[in-house]
Amino acid sequence: MASVIHARTGREVRRLAREGFSGHTAGLAPGYVQGNLVILPEREAFDFLRFCQRNPKPCPLLAVSEPGDPHLPALGEDLDLRTDLPRYRLWREGALVDEPTDIRHLWRSDLVAFVLGCSFSFEEALLQAGIRLRHLECGCNVPMYRTTIACAPAGPFKGPMVVSMRPLSPADAIRAIVITARFPAVHGAPVHLGDPRAIGIADLDRPDYGDPVPLEPGELPVFWACGVTPQAVLEAARVPFAITHAPGCMLVTDRRNSELALA
Repeated sequence: MASVIHARTGREVRRLAREGFSGHTAGLAPGYVQGNLVILPEREAFDFLRFCQRNPKPCPLLAVSEPGDPHLPALGEDLDLRTDLPRYRLWREGALVDEPTDIRHLWRSDLVAFVLGCSFSFEEALLQAGIRLRHLECGCNVPMYRTTIACAPAGPFKGPMVVSMRPLSPADAIRAIVITARFPAVHGAPVHLGDPRAIGIADLDRPDYGDPVPLEPGELPVFWACGVTPQAVLEAARVPFAITHAPGCMLVTDRRNSELALA
């Protein structure tokens, strides 16, 4: 794990992934844009593109590949989508069937990759403002939950929004809203704060993805739209074949978070 702690750039994290690192990327390569990954056959790609356009909060598009091309030079010169994430998920007919660390054996000439913004990217700005982030303090993945907030459908793609949660004091919650609103390319401002039951979350101690984190007295749970949303949607759509990142195991790019901030 020591070698992971010293990974300070996107390229270094990608190299570690190629060498076998399979952990989460929260807190790694500060300052570098992290992204969620969705890979689909070309026949479903246009519908998914429309889904992203209709749901920009959970699915802010950073890049889309050409069919069959596992490289995205705009995000990193040596980037290879088949090897450079710590862990992937393989979906068949909407069911999760495997979590490989390399997908070269699954790659096909008709596959289109979508990279979506990730909330790990705006965390740098929150930390710089002195806002504590509990999952980083605990050394764990951020907690993520399915909600009753429905996404706008497109073709076969429909389903619930997934959110990530960070406990904050009321004063820090207000500051976090202002700060993250400047980063629409990585989910922007929160979609909810306060009572989790209002968005269909029954128990904060049982996240659907990631790890639970404690709320301290006086704190509010603050919820941001999350790029794991497509995984809930893929289950509902029962798409015959898809590949995604494993929650928290992101693509770390060579782009800087500062490039995404609005003036």
